[in-house]
Amino acid sequence: MAINRVVIEGNLTRDTDVRDLANGTKVCNFTVAVNEKRKNVETGEWEDAPVFVRCALFGLRAEKLSQYLLKGTKVTIDGKLRYSTWVKDDEKRHELSVIVDQLEFSGGKREESRSMDDAPVNQPSAPAPDLYDEDISF
Repeated sequence: MAINRVVIEGNLTRDTDVRDLANGTKVCNFTVAVNEKRKNVETGEWEDAPVFVRCALFGLRAEKLSQYLLKGTKVTIDGKLRYSTWVKDDEKRHELSVIVDQLEFSGGKREESRSMDDAPVNQPSAPAPDLYDEDISF
């Protein structure tokens, strides 16, 4: 069994980049900065060290959410890691990024100034069943 899941929370480093793939699917690319604590070997003090994580969101959600995914927005992302390689200018390049399955706005400066009522963030795939007391068998 193999598990490929990642959950990160951080702030967008810049506004998103939305483009169309060859098959017509929209892709929204963005980078999330996540701070981790590291001990400075020279001073012995703990300090924030940013880790930059490239993320991609696909389909209708990419198109709809891109208007809210602006620099400084704090988000929590659940997704899977993807390793990509390509050749550009006769140089082999590679990247480890997160393919976003779920995205949640976690607060921050952009959320206060914009309404996100019409943005479908986490929609359940099927409606939750109704449970009544008479359905319980005890």
